[in-house]
Amino acid sequence: MKKTYTLLTVLLLAAAFPTAAEAQIFDHKSRKELERENDQLRQRLEALRQEVEILRERDSIQTAVNAVVENEAAGMEEVDYFDTPSYSDNTTDSLLSVWYLHRQARENNQGSGYDMDSVRFTTEVPDKVLIERLQRMNSFIQLPYNETVKNYMVLYSEKMPTKMGQILGLAQYYMPIFEEAFRKYELPLELKYMAIIESALNPVAVSRVGATGMWQFMHATARNYGLRIDSYIDERMDPVASVDAAARYLRDAYRIFGDWSLAISSYNCGSGNVNKAIKRSGRRDFWSIYPYLPRETRGYVPAMVGAMYAVNYAKEYGLEPTPVQIPEHVDTFLVNRNLHFRQISEILGIPIDDLRDLNPQYYKDIVPGAQGEQVLRLPYNYSNAFLDKQDTIYKHKASEIFLAGSVDEGRGGRPTAKPAKPASGGTGQWVYYKVRRGDTLGRIASRNHTTVRNIKNWNGLRSDRIREGQRLKVGRR
Repeated sequence: MKKTYTLLTVLLLAAAFPTAAEAQIFDHKSRKELERENDQLRQRLEALRQEVEILRERDSIQTAVNAVVENEAAGMEEVDYFDTPSYSDNTTDSLLSVWYLHRQARENNQGSGYDMDSVRFTTEVPDKVLIERLQRMNSFIQLPYNETVKNYMVLYSEKMPTKMGQILGLAQYYMPIFEEAFRKYELPLELKYMAIIESALNPVAVSRVGATGMWQFMHATARNYGLRIDSYIDERMDPVASVDAAARYLRDAYRIFGDWSLAISSYNCGSGNVNKAIKRSGRRDFWSIYPYLPRETRGYVPAMVGAMYAVNYAKEYGLEPTPVQIPEHVDTFLVNRNLHFRQISEILGIPIDDLRDLNPQYYKDIVPGAQGEQVLRLPYNYSNAFLDKQDTIYKHKASEIFLAGSVDEGRGGRPTAKPAKPASGGTGQWVYYKVRRGDTLGRIASRNHTTVRNIKNWNGLRSDRIREGQRLKVGRR
């Protein structure tokens, strides 16, 4: 199998590039034509990379199947490799952890290489059918149909199958949380699809300008809506707290504009930009102000319609959720003493990555209960054990973990027990970071407790563009 997808990669890559004879005509083409062809080549290469990944996954599953066959042939005890394990068991190749699925969705660039202002997708599904399907969704928010909306419907349902599978897998866990928040404030449940556009359902996403979390709050806006951000906690990464803040923001925006499309647009670009567009157009509906909105905001509402459509008609397009290992039930505890994830993990046996999945707001793996009661979420099947062993858990290696400043390799090897000082505060040797695929300056700055401005100054960068493999100074020891 390995030889098969290696050979396929070579052949398809060769087919993706023009021959020497074809290259001779490049001199006669305009710059715009060459840029368009370059974009098409990049999209083809990305599609090829996805094909290779799919083949690798199939190879892993086939290995498991072969193991089952060999065991049965040898008369060994039967092992069920594909039955869903309990939450505390190790995952198999066919069942991903929430953390790994977050990373996959973040690094998957399917659907990101298109200029949606100029591209025009075609589909075998007639317009009449697309319109009927939108109507059958019976959305509280008006879902118009035009060429722009159609483009996004085709994008999400046909052009990014792997990424949509990952999003559908994560949606099984996060969408019920969102629905509960929007019901609480009596808002349309369709607003939950905004999180797909904002972050692909990744609670620890960080944009290049510092917007953080599944709902991509900027620091000031998050503070205005009561989200806590300090040395230990960033509630923008808490799925429950952040969606509650997002719901309150959207409720306020709707009270201002009286139109859900305008309220949704203001979430992306701010109410000030929406008001400017209204003044310039003289109208108060989305499609009238569309030409006057910032470019990235124009596609926001159509993209939300496209994501909503793809989720609701996933079966019609053969889109299947990527299998993900998540707890069916979660219990919530109030913690009033400092508690480290390592203490919980080593006493109860819960993998640290699972604790991070359920409590992403504690980005140093510490629940700072000594500062006031904090929420801790655990899988339901560990509730009794946690209650019975609380004293043991709090005492376990407390001096080693909290006083010695231990290093947890699970989060990039950064100190997690003591409050981290900004990287810019050191005076020793430079600390370097090697840029990986999918990295942004905002994400790198967040990981290393510094700012984008510092990193740009230290490395002489004039823009936010970085390349894979580049070594950047991120602070001093």
